[in-house]
Amino acid sequence: MPNSGASKFAALSIVAALVTIALKVLAWWLTDSVGLLSDAIEGTINIVGATVALAMISVAARPPDEDHAFGYSKAEYFSSGLEGALILIAAIAIGLAAVDRLITPRPLEYVGPGLVVSTGAALINYAVARRLYEAGRHYRSIALEADARHLMTDVWTSAGVIVGVAAVWLTGWERLDPLIALAVAANIVWSGYKLMQRSIHGLLDRALPADRLQALDRVLDPYRARGIDFHALRTRQAGARSFVTLHVLVPADWTVAQGHDLAHEVEQGIRAALPDAAVLTHVEPLGYPESYQDAGFDR
Repeated sequence: MPNSGASKFAALSIVAALVTIALKVLAWWLTDSVGLLSDAIEGTINIVGATVALAMISVAARPPDEDHAFGYSKAEYFSSGLEGALILIAAIAIGLAAVDRLITPRPLEYVGPGLVVSTGAALINYAVARRLYEAGRHYRSIALEADARHLMTDVWTSAGVIVGVAAVWLTGWERLDPLIALAVAANIVWSGYKLMQRSIHGLLDRALPADRLQALDRVLDPYRARGIDFHALRTRQAGARSFVTLHVLVPADWTVAQGHDLAHEVEQGIRAALPDAAVLTHVEPLGYPESYQDAGFDR
């Protein structure tokens, strides 16, 4: 689950965002390039996104309580959803600035120093994005993963802007600069859309991804071979936590103790395969019509 380790990486993202936004603003100030301005505007979103991610990771780490029996792990989806929305807002701001410069182009200044500064900012973002993505997978944190994907998008955006501004410098075609900014805006719109889509799926209790469902089946298949059956298998992902519920069908002549012991064994097997999972089982007798009334709600 999210913990102080994940929070440290969110704090790292904030520091990196502050450093890179300062460098990008300096690059824009040196060159007066609307392409570099678009890169700087997107960089401001990194600061907001990283700050919100840190706050939501802290909320998600809270233990369950009387009012929130399933915990607070869904809080991370608010972070990634907000970051996606902020990216879309940044795209609109970039588009407006680009259209204005497209109508009234202006020559660029001090392009060489500006590109050096912008390249330094992109390299910082690349290094931080790689670390955040690894940490997001390790801590199963969608907030860190969303921040990492945003930063990596920022890296590719910066790379495109740097190449484009260099092309403007070499060719003297001033309208290429705002055209690059418009391309940046279109790219980050797609990134924001994907982040918001993933957050919505999480808030709607989407089933576990296919690889984790396969791991679950690998636990249950040996029992099926022994004549034990399962149905009403339901899964959902909530931030860093997984939830699995299922009915375990055992021979009708088993004692309560036998059914309990088997269900406990199944739960342990699932938790070993899915360490972050909260597992709930319900024992029913094989062959009884009532045992199959909700058999159609699997997954």
